[in-house]
Amino acid sequence: MIPIGLALAPPGAEASNAIDALVGQARDAAAAGLGSVWLGQMYDLDALTALAALAVHVPGLGLGTAVTVTHSRHPITMSSQAQTVQAASRGRLTLGLGVLHRRPVARRFGIDLDGPATHMREYLCALQPLLRDGTVAFEGDMITADTTGFSGHVAGSTPPVVLVAALGTAMLRVAGELADGTVTWMAGLRTIDSHIVPAITAAAVGAPQVAVSLPVCVTDHPDEARRRAAAHLACYADLPSYRAMLDHEGAANPADVAIVGDERHLETQLRRLADAGATRFIANPTGITTAAERHRTLQALGGLAG
Repeated sequence: MIPIGLALAPPGAEASNAIDALVGQARDAAAAGLGSVWLGQMYDLDALTALAALAVHVPGLGLGTAVTVTHSRHPITMSSQAQTVQAASRGRLTLGLGVLHRRPVARRFGIDLDGPATHMREYLCALQPLLRDGTVAFEGDMITADTTGFSGHVAGSTPPVVLVAALGTAMLRVAGELADGTVTWMAGLRTIDSHIVPAITAAAVGAPQVAVSLPVCVTDHPDEARRRAAAHLACYADLPSYRAMLDHEGAANPADVAIVGDERHLETQLRRLADAGATRFIANPTGITTAAERHRTLQALGGLAG
């Protein structure tokens, strides 16, 4: 079975301390036997800073961003922060990067999202030398990064695995050429098999990593769980990049790509994803499970990971 990780749920307003809540989730994942936890970047909690805290509180657990966005951090800043997490975690970070969607980046940051694949290409050309060598001198059409004259290396850090949130062909080419692989969301089995894996493999020199993240709920009441999933995940159907993946899959809505069913169904779907070329799986139970189903889901995932 491929390695299995857990997407952490952003702590809600009811949490007395956001980091304590994340630590609790991470410890539950580790106790269940999962090998890693993953956190996305929103507008409140900073994902990389939170992972540095988890590194101290939950030793031995793999840590990943799925994903942190490039537009809000210059490559020099991203390198500093990622290397700091690497040092704090003793090398347990997987750095998942992604561009924002057009509407949010324009509204939140006042940035035009023209040429997202070109932006990511230039971003990686600036970031990877910093992560690898601690120095860079790069000037592109969109990004300039020059550390000539000083060291950008953080003592105790090693270059992390870098994944790119890539769904379209152009971004998958960038991920294959300049990163270690891709991390996907809303891409179902058919799409992984016929689009994601072939496109990134054609661009990569070696065998790329393909981390697949999907909603998961282990339950005896799949119809009810899918209704909850459809309500919680509805926003993704309106974002063009995810809509394209759902259309490729032949899915009417995001709940159609969720893995919902009993333990046997979960195992079958994960094996099919592995056969399609997925190299790791990130389970996202957020918003689609009751407390009992969440516990059952974690135990089922941990049983397969072990």
